[in-house]
Amino acid sequence: MASNEKKSVQKMIAEKRKDKTSFLNSEKLAPKFLLLTALISILTTLGIVFTLLFETITFFTEISIWDFFTKKEWHPFAREASYGIAPLISGTLLVTVIAMIVSIPIGLASAIFLSEYASERTRRTLKPILEVLAGIPTIVYGFFALTFVTPLLKTFLPDLGMFNALSPGIVVGIMIIPMIASLSEDAMSAVPRSMREGALALGSTKFEVAWKVVVPAALSGIVASFVLGISRAIGETMIVTLAGGSLPSLTFDPTDQIQTMTAYIVQVSTGDAGYGTTIYYSIYAVGMTLFVFTLAMNMLAQYISRRFREEY
Repeated sequence: MASNEKKSVQKMIAEKRKDKTSFLNSEKLAPKFLLLTALISILTTLGIVFTLLFETITFFTEISIWDFFTKKEWHPFAREASYGIAPLISGTLLVTVIAMIVSIPIGLASAIFLSEYASERTRRTLKPILEVLAGIPTIVYGFFALTFVTPLLKTFLPDLGMFNALSPGIVVGIMIIPMIASLSEDAMSAVPRSMREGALALGSTKFEVAWKVVVPAALSGIVASFVLGISRAIGETMIVTLAGGSLPSLTFDPTDQIQTMTAYIVQVSTGDAGYGTTIYYSIYAVGMTLFVFTLAMNMLAQYISRRFREEY
């Protein structure tokens, strides 16, 4: 009997050692696996950057970088081609400004309501509904802008063309409302309850607490959501391609037809230019310009978050 008990104890010890060895092996492998996944992300990013960089350098061996940034005409398919990117930049910025005019007030107001006025049940219902907008494919937004928003605007602006900057700007603004509302609401929810209660105890109204206490306390997160929204608007493709048109013009009139940087990339990528031509390499130069814009916006958002973050 004692011998059986001894064997049983030895067996348990052996199994325990085996389990411990397996656990230690998994502990050693886990950091290596996580490092590999991190390296894949970094290498992918570097691959994208180097691809853009090398092809952009090839483009600038044929076209003057000075002309690229100073000329005011973009006619790559003309007999005497002109590669001044200013019209594409103006079209992109025009759509972005319109989008932010639409999205910032609505997104911030939605965030204030969800954070300060809505009950827990209402918040759990409305926030997912609001975020459904973020899951709609952008091409659906593009057709919505072209077939619904533009005809609707034409009832108020009879001279408005089928392609214009106003319609895609409005729809891009609608598309990024969930981003601004969700990120701003998260920033406001992080503000301690004690700050609200202290302001209410001093006689402030609920709106004064929201606008003069909560919003300033969550300002870093709110501004970061605005900057990320701008970055998203700058990089939008299908909406501006379908509803904005393909006429690059240096204009700040929202009723004019425009072409954005992303729309031009789509136009050339569909096969309008042969591989190895100057027009082909131009999409990389435009893509690099777009990359610099979005990178600057993301870095600005991170700086604002770090610089003005409140610690509670």
